[in-house]
Amino acid sequence: MLILGIETSCDETCAAVVDETGLVRSDVVHTQVALHAPFGGVVPELASRDHLRNVRPVIEAAIADAGLTLAQIDGISVTCRPGLTGALLVGVELAQGLAFALGKPIVGVDHLMGHLLAVFLRYQTGTTPAGPAFPFIALLVSGGHTALYRVDGPTLPEMRELGATRDDAAGEAFDKVAKLLGLGYPGGPVIDRLAKEGDPERIPLAMPMPSKNSAEFSFSGLKTHVARYVEREGRPGDDQRLRDLCAAFQRRVVDTLVRKAIGAARREGVPRLVLGGGVAANRELRERAAQACAEAEMTLFVPLLRACTDNAAMIAYAGALRLVHGADDTGDIQTSPETALLQVTRKGRGRRGALLPGQ
Repeated sequence: MLILGIETSCDETCAAVVDETGLVRSDVVHTQVALHAPFGGVVPELASRDHLRNVRPVIEAAIADAGLTLAQIDGISVTCRPGLTGALLVGVELAQGLAFALGKPIVGVDHLMGHLLAVFLRYQTGTTPAGPAFPFIALLVSGGHTALYRVDGPTLPEMRELGATRDDAAGEAFDKVAKLLGLGYPGGPVIDRLAKEGDPERIPLAMPMPSKNSAEFSFSGLKTHVARYVEREGRPGDDQRLRDLCAAFQRRVVDTLVRKAIGAARREGVPRLVLGGGVAANRELRERAAQACAEAEMTLFVPLLRACTDNAAMIAYAGALRLVHGADDTGDIQTSPETALLQVTRKGRGRRGALLPGQ
C-alpha cells in the first residue's frame, strides 16, 4: 500500500508517501522556525495560518517527489493528536476532504505513536528495516514531550507509559535556557554545538530528579538553577564561560535521560532501547546512550536524524499498519491536545506515578 501522511501538529507542515514496509517514497517538510524565532517559541495562531498557506503545496510536492498522482494513493494517514488544536485542524480537515474526494480510506494517528515507530522507517530501496524486535523500551524526548514507554507491538494498546516529565519537557528546557542566554530559537542545536567546546564540570548544576527508582523526569528546577546562576554571575558573552554553562546544562539533562532509560529497561527486563523525538538528534544524547547501552549489554536503536524531528513519514507508516488491515476512520476523526496513550504521570510535585512497588 502507498499511504499519504500529513502532519501539522505544531510548527512543521509535512507530507510524505510511505508503504506498509516503512519504505519512504517521499518526505517533504516546511519548517516555521524563521516565523517563530522572533518570539522565542511557537505562536499557535501564526502556526495555524502558516499551515493553511503551505499544506497544499507541501502535499503536492510529496506526491510529485514520489512519482505518483493522488489517484494512485491507497489511503491517507493524518496526525489528529496531541498538538496545537488549530494546527491539527488544518491537517485533519484537509485530509478528510481529500479522502472523501478520492474515495480513499483515512486513519487518524497519535503523533507520539508516530515517533515511537519512526525507528522502522527506511529511506533507500533494498535496505532492510533497522528497527528492533518487540518489546523495546522507548525514550521519547522532544520540545513538547519527555517520557519512557514500553512498546510491546505496533498498536496503541501495546504501548504503555512507564514515566514522563512532571513539568517541562527536555526540549522545552533547552529552548528556555537558550532564550535566557540570548542564543535564539530553537535552542537545542545551538546549546549542543556550544557544549561540545565546554567543560561540563566547571560550573556546578544540580542533577534533576536524581532518584534511580523513578521513571519520572523534572527539568524546571535545572532551568531555574541556570537562571539563578545568570542572575548571580551575569549573562555570559560569546566566551568560554558560555560554553561551559551550556556543557554543564546539557550534561545534566542527558545524564538524567540516559540513566532513567537504562534503569527502566533493566526493571522491565528488556535489552533494547529506542530513542525518538527531536531531542534524539542531540549529539551528546546519542553518544552517551550508545556508551551506556554497551556497558549494560543492551542494544540501542536510533532513527536517522531526519526521522527524529517532526515529519509525515512516521505518521504515514503508523497509519499504514492500520490501513493494511482494513481500518478506516472516515467520519470519526477528532482532534485533541492530549495523547491517546495511557498516561501514568501527573504534572506537579509529590511521590506519585510510575514508582516501583512498595515505595
